[in-house]
Amino acid sequence: MRKIKWGILSTANIAQTQVIPAIQRSAMAEVMAIASTSGKAEAAAAKLDIPKAYETYEELLQDPQIDAVYIPLPNSLHRKWVMEAARHGKHILCEKPAALTAEEMVEMDRYCREQNVIFMEAFMYQFHPQYERVREIIASGEIGEVKLMRSSFSFYMDDRDTNIRMDKSLGGGSLYDIGCYCIHAMRTVLEDEPVKIHVHGKLDPDSGVDVSAVAYLEFDQGIQGVFDCSFEAAFRQEYEVVGTKGRILVPRAFRPDVTGGTGLITVEADGQQRTEEVAGDIYLLEVEHFSEAILDKNTLIYPPEKTIDNMRVIDACYASLEKKEEVSL
Repeated sequence: MRKIKWGILSTANIAQTQVIPAIQRSAMAEVMAIASTSGKAEAAAAKLDIPKAYETYEELLQDPQIDAVYIPLPNSLHRKWVMEAARHGKHILCEKPAALTAEEMVEMDRYCREQNVIFMEAFMYQFHPQYERVREIIASGEIGEVKLMRSSFSFYMDDRDTNIRMDKSLGGGSLYDIGCYCIHAMRTVLEDEPVKIHVHGKLDPDSGVDVSAVAYLEFDQGIQGVFDCSFEAAFRQEYEVVGTKGRILVPRAFRPDVTGGTGLITVEADGQQRTEEVAGDIYLLEVEHFSEAILDKNTLIYPPEKTIDNMRVIDACYASLEKKEEVSL
């Protein structure tokens, strides 16, 4: 089997601890090169047994052996390096959020299509089997007609002075960083789009970055949604779907890898409760899904047009936060 040869743009922690090891576990992919503009590429390559190290991203993109790149750069740099990677004919897996606005994402998608390269935003949690299992339970009618979905993603940030998530110029903020997961989960689990959004948030007085937010959403089919995201609260990563006959609670929704890859689904319906354990290697599944799309021309489960839709909701969240009023989509 031909393997997809990957290049990594940056020595970011998520690349070194999650995505690179996942590529190296895959039978259909291998890491060929890593690049850093801060002089860290050689050390990372030696540590992770990567054949090539480059001191600039451009050098890596010029490598003819590289088929695809993974981009875990700060949010504000995604557009530039997605476009550059596409210009060099590389397929692209880009960390979330892929862009800072829907308009940016439309431009990126158009250019990737023109260059005939595959692009996917890296919402890895959707590849865990528990995600599809939740959708199966909803479709079965076990909890009745869905009326409400709520989601929470938070962690306490104790390194505010140095964390890039607190830098507005780099696309920092809780909505961009973790609120995007809540939005993605609601849209894709419900298979519906919000038509109204009202966001209340807290801005850091020094950086202007949103450190927490609570959003109220009304969906096209009449379902109500609520999500919260925060850099100031304990670690939580859950969503709940409530229907007319019961509910589904997923307490390890977005990072099941921190509990060894095992997800949990609790279902309460008709006076009964059960908990299902679901195992899965989210980063490996993500890498192999994307690699298969390149090798076998398989359809992506999360194509760029869905990323554009997600960005439109994020745009509306920031518009509501700024205007302090409800926004219609």
